[in-house]
Amino acid sequence: MKKYLILAIDTSCDETAAAVTVNDRILANVISSQIEIHKKWGGVVPNLAKRAHQKMIKPVIKQALGKAKTNLNKLNAVAVTYGPGLAPSLEVGVAEAKKMALKNKKKLIAVNHMEGHLLSSFAKNSQGKGPFGQTKPQFPLLGLLVSGGHTQLVLMKGFGRYQLLGETLDDAAGEAFDKVAKMMGLGYPGGPVLSRLAQKGEAKFALPVPMKNSQDLNFSFSGLKTACLYKLKGLKKEGTKFDQQFYQNFAASFEKAAVEALTSKLVKAIEATNPKQIVLGGEVINNSQLREKVKKSAAEYGLKVFFSNDPRLLSDNAAMIGICAWYQAQRRDFVEKIEELDRQPSLNFSSSLLLPRCQDHSTPGV
Repeated sequence: MKKYLILAIDTSCDETAAAVTVNDRILANVISSQIEIHKKWGGVVPNLAKRAHQKMIKPVIKQALGKAKTNLNKLNAVAVTYGPGLAPSLEVGVAEAKKMALKNKKKLIAVNHMEGHLLSSFAKNSQGKGPFGQTKPQFPLLGLLVSGGHTQLVLMKGFGRYQLLGETLDDAAGEAFDKVAKMMGLGYPGGPVLSRLAQKGEAKFALPVPMKNSQDLNFSFSGLKTACLYKLKGLKKEGTKFDQQFYQNFAASFEKAAVEALTSKLVKAIEATNPKQIVLGGEVINNSQLREKVKKSAAEYGLKVFFSNDPRLLSDNAAMIGICAWYQAQRRDFVEKIEELDRQPSLNFSSSLLLPRCQDHSTPGV
């Protein structure tokens, strides 16, 4: 198959992202963050996020095309995240992608943001190097996706063939990290700060591991978050000194409980599905304790774990959307009626095939 050049767009939450990929290789990956805009509010404000996306989307696309040393005429397709995500944010990316595809007469590929996180492990740099190296994917493959908005276990039977095994029933793990960090006064986004503090602390405070003994594969973090709130209030009443060492120890205690909640469910999923490999995706995978615990747990079952070492590919980005779109292009998974494509904020793996598609039997290529 010839080279297939894709411009990918992701505006699922608070990063305006555009990338250029050729097959499974990344030529450019540009991300414009909105952290400074939302910091004073302590969280993402939807209307501010939408405005920032509207302001930055064209410059980010232009920069991505420039870095890749290509132009719109050379593209084979435009890809865009259409869900899940923040509705006003998704709207901006979908509208721009539709306009570009129609104006330039390009195919449009609608990508599930979480499928993008799942396939980030299959991305290669411009030299063709990626997490799998010379290893070939072996199915079934188990994916653990841990982001700010979602926590999911997905069984991957092949590209485009997924079974959602479990997901969070309330807060996502990344959201819990940020909310507990906010309780501790660590600012926004506080999750990464909490993780850094935890590296120097000891888990001296007893906190519950949510749903550890439940038989299903779902997650829950609201109870752990509430336990942290009451523990902090209780310690303050007791006159505990909230010094640097305290914050490090409390961060380590929360992290230990959260990581145990994630890995205990992963182990249950391994035993239930007998996968041949494991992949990780989502920005919380940047947490070193989580990565190490997952690798240790997987090794007990003789399984290798694959994930991107590039932090940008674990956070929200458009390169993973482009890689996912490449696999969709191979199975002729294009949007049939571009004008009718709409955002789907609550999109899940179980509903991702509801979008009208066309079966284009032409061969992708220049």
